[in-house]
Amino acid sequence: METAIPATSIKQAIAKIKVEEERHCSLPAQLVVCLVIAMSLWSRDSMRDVLKNLIDGLSEAWVKVGKYWRFPCKSAITQARQRLGAEVMRQLFHQLVRPMAHSETIGAFLNGLRIVVIDGTRLDIPDSDENARVFGRPGSRPGTRSAFPKVRLVILVEAGTHLIFDALMCPYRIGERVRALKLLRSVTSGMLLMWDRGLHSYAMVQATVGKGYDYLGRIPTNVKFLNEKPLDDSSYLSLIYPSGKFRKKGFEPILVRVIEYTIENPEQPEEQIRYRLITSLLDIEKFPAQLLACEYHQRWEVENTIDELKVHLLGRKTPIRSQKPREVVQEVYGLLLGHWAVRSLIFQAATSARVAPLRLSFTGTLRVIRRAVPKFQRLNSHDLPLFSIG
Repeated sequence: METAIPATSIKQAIAKIKVEEERHCSLPAQLVVCLVIAMSLWSRDSMRDVLKNLIDGLSEAWVKVGKYWRFPCKSAITQARQRLGAEVMRQLFHQLVRPMAHSETIGAFLNGLRIVVIDGTRLDIPDSDENARVFGRPGSRPGTRSAFPKVRLVILVEAGTHLIFDALMCPYRIGERVRALKLLRSVTSGMLLMWDRGLHSYAMVQATVGKGYDYLGRIPTNVKFLNEKPLDDSSYLSLIYPSGKFRKKGFEPILVRVIEYTIENPEQPEEQIRYRLITSLLDIEKFPAQLLACEYHQRWEVENTIDELKVHLLGRKTPIRSQKPREVVQEVYGLLLGHWAVRSLIFQAATSARVAPLRLSFTGTLRVIRRAVPKFQRLNSHDLPLFSIG
């Protein structure tokens, strides 16, 4: 855990944001950062129980040196979170996260291109007036309203490791396509970006090509492409325009390669699902259509990543527990950092064992971490990182 989220990085994030702390505070900022992250590791426990789990081993060491730490009440924990704010967690997240797969990581690359996937999800948040005003609710039938406000979360994932290396959250009313474009800031050359049909747009293709990145995306059924030039592997070259109106006006199009194929339902052989993909990879020798069609289904790894976030880490009826918008943002970044810590540990273990990171159980690793945290905190009296002995 220390290698995934080093104490020095937490201190740097706190110093950069310049969080003010009360003198002789029983909940210093560094401990509160760890508490917010630990909320995702023990998501079903109350805040006070999460804190007890977090400092179990430290408390024993504290007693051994003849010191006494008064356990804070619920309101003190809330005030400590409010003092910390959300910016420290955001700073820490962007300071730490990065793709980690290397050339020997099984399933992370396609002919030298690192496979990354972009997608979005929604998180229910507590039904408070402030949360509803800032984040909004989904639409519903006249005279009714949805049960919970929602925050929209768009993530960029390394497919071969499930590591989330960039993320954006926004009010529900802002669409995923808008935020997905901004996440291109973390895509670099040497990556193959995948997206599903819900994120397809001319703007997405234009922005990706303009930055010199490669992409492989699915096309919605209502989008039509003309077969401009057939290729030997049954794919074909076509042109993409912003809209039919711009095509008639002679607008400069973008060259794309289209791959079409069908998948049979094993339970209902007569039922076939048609897929259409577009890509910037025009070399049919290095990237034949069949290879890209098979590899595109790596995109579903992002769905497994979202499942790890929303089901295995959170596992609550209302995933987020904060009643105020700023603490909601703080908690979501804590959730992302918690996932980063677990997945980083899995990557280290898989690398040591020379197996694919996705072969190791996420829930199993989470249980190991929960058991191990207090054991590794039984430290010497001079090495209690979360407390001030003075």
